[in-house]
Amino acid sequence: MKKLHRSRKSRVIGGICGGVGEFLEVDPTVVRLIWAILAFTGWGLLAYFLAWLIVPEESAP
Repeated sequence: MKKLHRSRKSRVIGGICGGVGEFLEVDPTVVRLIWAILAFTGWGLLAYFLAWLIVPEESAP
């Protein structure tokens, strides 16, 4: 069973986009682009910081 987590290996700022990309099995760059577009609406930044606080970090291997 897959779980959503903040990525340790595909991290730019907090690992949220990398974790979402791994969870949805898409390239994290695509997730970052979508999140950047949403950031211009104001909701993207709020959602990112909330996810950063709520989503747990990937456990160490």
